[in-house]
Amino acid sequence: MPAICNAMNQLITLSLEVGDLYSGFPAVTAHLWELNSSHPMKFLGGLPAAPEIPVLYHSWKLLYTALCQRLSYPPRLEVETAGVTHVSETDFDELCQRIVSQMNHWLKSPSFQTIDQQLRTHLHPTDEIRILIETQDYVLQRLPWHRWDFCEHYPHAEIALSASAYQRPIAHSAQPSMPRVTPKQIQVLAVLGNQADLNLQQDRVCLEQLSDQAAIEFLVEPQREQFYHRLWQGCDILFFAGHSASVSAPMISAELEASVAQVSPSTDAVEQGLIQLNDQVSLSLAELRNALKRAIAQGLKLAIFNSCDGLGLAHQLADLHIPQVIVMREPVPDAVAHEFLQYFLVAFADGQSLYRAVREARERLQSLEHQYPCATWLPMIYQNPAMPSIVWQNGSLLAESVVQHQGLEPPATPALKPIREPMGVQATLVPGANRPDVVIPGWRRSLPLLGQITLTTALVIGLRWFGVLQPLELQAFDHFMRQRPSERQDTRLLIVTIDEDDLQLPEQRQRQGSLSDVALTQLLKRLTASQPRAIGLDIFRDYPISPQNRELINQFRQDNVFAICQVSNLAENRVGVAAPPGIPLQRQGFSTILQDGDGILRRHLLGMEVNPSSPCTATYAFSIQLAMHYLKSQGITAQFTDEGNLQIGSVTFHRLRSHSGGYHNLDDWGYQILLHYRSHRSPLAIAPTVTLREVLAGKVQPDQIKDRIVLIGVTARSFQDYHSTPFSVGQEMFQAMPGVIVQAQMVSQIVSAVADGRPLLRSWPLTADAIWILGWSIIGGLIAGRWRSRPYLLLATSVTLAVLYVCCFGLFVMGYWVPLVPTLLALTLIGSNFVLQQHRNK
Repeated sequence: MPAICNAMNQLITLSLEVGDLYSGFPAVTAHLWELNSSHPMKFLGGLPAAPEIPVLYHSWKLLYTALCQRLSYPPRLEVETAGVTHVSETDFDELCQRIVSQMNHWLKSPSFQTIDQQLRTHLHPTDEIRILIETQDYVLQRLPWHRWDFCEHYPHAEIALSASAYQRPIAHSAQPSMPRVTPKQIQVLAVLGNQADLNLQQDRVCLEQLSDQAAIEFLVEPQREQFYHRLWQGCDILFFAGHSASVSAPMISAELEASVAQVSPSTDAVEQGLIQLNDQVSLSLAELRNALKRAIAQGLKLAIFNSCDGLGLAHQLADLHIPQVIVMREPVPDAVAHEFLQYFLVAFADGQSLYRAVREARERLQSLEHQYPCATWLPMIYQNPAMPSIVWQNGSLLAESVVQHQGLEPPATPALKPIREPMGVQATLVPGANRPDVVIPGWRRSLPLLGQITLTTALVIGLRWFGVLQPLELQAFDHFMRQRPSERQDTRLLIVTIDEDDLQLPEQRQRQGSLSDVALTQLLKRLTASQPRAIGLDIFRDYPISPQNRELINQFRQDNVFAICQVSNLAENRVGVAAPPGIPLQRQGFSTILQDGDGILRRHLLGMEVNPSSPCTATYAFSIQLAMHYLKSQGITAQFTDEGNLQIGSVTFHRLRSHSGGYHNLDDWGYQILLHYRSHRSPLAIAPTVTLREVLAGKVQPDQIKDRIVLIGVTARSFQDYHSTPFSVGQEMFQAMPGVIVQAQMVSQIVSAVADGRPLLRSWPLTADAIWILGWSIIGGLIAGRWRSRPYLLLATSVTLAVLYVCCFGLFVMGYWVPLVPTLLALTLIGSNFVLQQHRNK
């Protein structure tokens, strides 16, 4: 129990800067300031890796935007479903609960409990608590932190985000050129931007209720210069309602233009905020930098953006050291924006602190969640920790008695983010060198049709080359993989699993790892007696065999017994695991698999160079060793072509390169190919499966084993040998695949391609991809030029997109991964361009 039971103002800063969700946060720091205390308490802890959280958030993001579209409520941003269909509110609610549960499970990790327990020791439920999360991680900034169990125990706690580096703004000596109406009256500059498809009049009504306490000036769909000059005069509160978005733009300075080709796209994008002032002008806050700096220096204390996806706006204002910003972290329905603004203004103007007013307004949004799911997830505060929070009292914005403090140094490499949401209604993104600008100049309208198509295609291909579209293209790959027709089981394989019940067998009393020598010996004897073509041990066993166990030694000498080993990796501090003693190098295969940045397994590593000092020196994968042994018994051999591709029989396994399909700037070390999963009702049912206890009990018939490739591996959850695949989302939501099933998928891919002619997945050359995108762009341009009526244009465009989808999916089934997302983007940009021109010409 805390020593002080009276309500107090408490400030907590939680630093999550070193690390990420895929590798964990080894050093988490929490500082606790009490009211009127200039020296904080400091607590140290850590958080483990949680790669499932980014996967969950990305699925949530796709379903949320799709649900917005399906429920037909107008957000303050145009949203796209990215190919997600058949969204049910029940599935979405389950996904929301899973995110909250996974986040709280992560925050209950033992390494973080030292911080959690210390904070609870010094806090009381009646305290007003502000928790600032310092992080650059994109997903962490988007998580529903208000659903943290900690906040449930402290009803006056509210969580905000903050930048990693911050300072107090420098006050301007000059007085604002526009005098205040009264000495204490608050000045509010309210900008009502592009009103297309929005009801901004309701925002105005909410603000005008404060006219007796503040001087409110409205700018309705202003021009760029008008907004700039008025902002230069200063204000206390800046309010914006309309369309907005957060996008990523290349950071290319004049000094770096000469070497832009060598710049990595993953480290050259910063999130920017865009707002639409009217139906023709959208601009980044970078274009208002000087005016914003002056306004902040003259006393701008709070900016409210009652519009969509405002994190980019908050980031830019944080760089200018604004005290507080309130934004919506995702696309927001118009009705939710109205309700939040009304509830917040009433609470804030009534004298509640900024944090309590936001929490109260957020909690009152729960009444809307039956119609607008996740409404309470949207509002958030972005705080400058070097500035005190504010309270509205007696017609003035006053600083609360919160001790000012210094923050940690910013990370060496800022977190960079890909493009997330498109701009709002009637806007087209045209990235520039240092900022995006969506205004389509007059000379563009005079270009011939082919010129516009060429420019659009070049833009899309450029975005694709620099990897901006890669996350969406990989999601399209996963979608197509899940939609492929079901195939028959591969009966050339038999999978022997070791589950939790198998670990408790009497033969397992002296086991080390997953199998005891007694159980392994009996298993191999029974399998060998039925004459399998090959036996693959997908288990690690690197300790010596007892000299008395001659039977196991003899089994390992069989020329059809193969074993797995693990190559050492200094970068990951992995020492490696040797193969079982007695199995020669030619019957060993490495276990290394390749996961993409989102944790999904889409690639198949066939071979690589290995450090001779590694305990495992196998240069070929376990899967190809088994497959080649099986194929050699049929007289099929392998060789390398003049182009350096592996050819087995008459089938060529085309190697992945740095730019292949949707991959761009891929680290193409080793010999990698795309992994073409086989799914029979479920990808887990790729081949007949039996358990260890069934084999030992003699319940498996010899004809189930004879001439087959038998894989032995662990499926017990306690061994945590599970991997995320394209089937881990969608219909097979969050289904992970055991390692032995992954190996079976890889073996089956090789054998089926060579023996059955099952297509391997490959991509077209870059030139063919470019021709494909250009061809569809021409079709889109011709459609847009042919049908001037908007209903006919929408119908023709919908039919074109449906045909494009069917073509891409059909080619995928045939084994070709062709660009879907870039082509969709090109068609959308061309169609939007024509609609904009028609709108302007009216």
